[in-house]
Amino acid sequence: MAGPRAQHRLAARQPGRVRRRPTRGRARGPVRGRGGRPMIRQLMSVVGPAERRLLRKVLALQVLGAVLQAVAFVLIVPVLERLLGDEPDQAWPWVWALAAAAAAQSVVHYWATKAGFQAGAALSRVLHHRIGDHVSELPLGWFGPTRTGELSTLTTQSVMGIMRVPGYLFRPLIGGLLTPAAVVVLMYLFDWRLALAATCTAPFIAVVLRWSTQRTATADRLRAGTMTEAANRVIEYAEVQPVLRAFPGSRAAGGSRLDEALSAQRDAGRQVMRAGVPGQVGFTLTVQAAFTVILVYGTYLALGGSLDVPELLALLVLAARFVEPMAEAANLGSALRSASAALARVQRVLAEEPLPEPEHPAHPAGTDIEFDAVEFAYDNGRKVLDGVGFRIPEHTMTALIGPSGSGKTTVARLIARFWDVHGGAVRIGGVDVRELPAEDLMSRISVVFQDVYLFEGTIEDNIRAGRPEATDEEVRRAATLARVDEIAARLPGGWSTQVGAGGAGLSGGERQRISIARALLKDAPIVLLDEATSSLDPANERAVQEALSELTRDRTLLVIAHRLQTVRAADQILVLDGGHIVQRGTHDELIAQEGRYADFWAERSRSRGWRLAKTPVAN
Repeated sequence: MAGPRAQHRLAARQPGRVRRRPTRGRARGPVRGRGGRPMIRQLMSVVGPAERRLLRKVLALQVLGAVLQAVAFVLIVPVLERLLGDEPDQAWPWVWALAAAAAAQSVVHYWATKAGFQAGAALSRVLHHRIGDHVSELPLGWFGPTRTGELSTLTTQSVMGIMRVPGYLFRPLIGGLLTPAAVVVLMYLFDWRLALAATCTAPFIAVVLRWSTQRTATADRLRAGTMTEAANRVIEYAEVQPVLRAFPGSRAAGGSRLDEALSAQRDAGRQVMRAGVPGQVGFTLTVQAAFTVILVYGTYLALGGSLDVPELLALLVLAARFVEPMAEAANLGSALRSASAALARVQRVLAEEPLPEPEHPAHPAGTDIEFDAVEFAYDNGRKVLDGVGFRIPEHTMTALIGPSGSGKTTVARLIARFWDVHGGAVRIGGVDVRELPAEDLMSRISVVFQDVYLFEGTIEDNIRAGRPEATDEEVRRAATLARVDEIAARLPGGWSTQVGAGGAGLSGGERQRISIARALLKDAPIVLLDEATSSLDPANERAVQEALSELTRDRTLLVIAHRLQTVRAADQILVLDGGHIVQRGTHDELIAQEGRYADFWAERSRSRGWRLAKTPVAN
């Protein structure tokens, strides 16, 4: 989904030690959308120069088309005046002028429609690129439990709604505003009194339009929230199918959450209808009332003799053209509000601040890792690390152990700078990771997490993702070290076997070995392994341990593990508990001390001989 890194870098650098990473045209200005102009400004704020030029072209063509339509409408007046008058033959010049205006309007309409569809496709492409690029730069802490559904809705329904604006909504929006205005202005050429009557109705129409929009604004926001929640529940329901089927009693709970979300979405849709229908009806009645005022006033003038009947009929036809575009725009009010709300949601995501980038990048002197009085807490306020300090010398293996929830994975992710620390510093080669550009930092680190995710594609594609320019020989060597060659050998498709979405076609151990091969191929000087061997059987674990041992010869390795052999092979062991490093040293040093590590070792040693025993059943 991410596009070229050079696209839409519109945000200027900020002074100081760090600059904000460019966000490809980050949204600027207020998030509004009640009228056409604010929505157009919204569109212009979320696209790049090329798309803005295309949108301006569409706008210019639509404006020209609206003016030509108004001219054609006005030319009906002299045509009808002469046809209904004493000399109908004099209507021909006006008929030809009307035909020319209508033909010109048709040609412009064709060009505008074609450009509108092109602009819609361009909007879809650039918004998907921008959202993908920007999301990839946000701190990991931004990705809360609701983000999956929110991003799913944003990249599908929201972007599709925005795509429709240039091709489908610009014409009625611009025509509903500009054509009536042009008609009224041109009416002054024929009868200033009826033109003034039409002008006086405009403020009332504007007030009712604003009222109807405000009625549905709150309901639209509520519906957007329920759509996101429903998307989250649908994704959750699909992901937990194994649990629901293994434990039938849980189906009721899983299904009820989905039912509640879908019911809330349905109720929100009904609320939008209840709020929108009165506003739409009120606007339609106001527009018809405006036409009635012009009709009654024109009849009064005709009965008084100050306005000829043919001219009255012609002007009434023109007055009908005055109200028709506004009524058409009113019928699309819901679509306009939805598109505006979708634009606002995109703007909010693009306005999220990415991790700061250094103004003057530094260059590490090595690959040693240092935590200096690091403090970190998640958004829920729970403090995970409190003054943590340690050093991992380069070209060594450090094992990090501790109870669940002690912050082990957080340590690994702070090294990779998925978050910024709240206190202290994390350094690589003596340089604060905040002073390293993101691409430079990640080029130095390979990460294998406990929760492995594979991209949809082949086994070879997923390994090659570690270093796309690698040769086939290098890919095979990394795969052999992680024993992925055995997986490819027994599968019918071999290296071209499709792994499925997220690696669903493979077992957990197979996915983990492919992930390790990907990290090996990247050949980064720092390797972070979070429970990397937890899903491997003993034979494959031993093979992977041999590969990891080879890595330690010239790489800095941090291993989060509970396996005894992994921990024992480490050059240094750190015990994390309660947000602090409570013990550190080698295996022999720590086993001789009383404390967490000795307890951990004793417990793990006892569990090695653990067996299931059949309990006798009493007669």
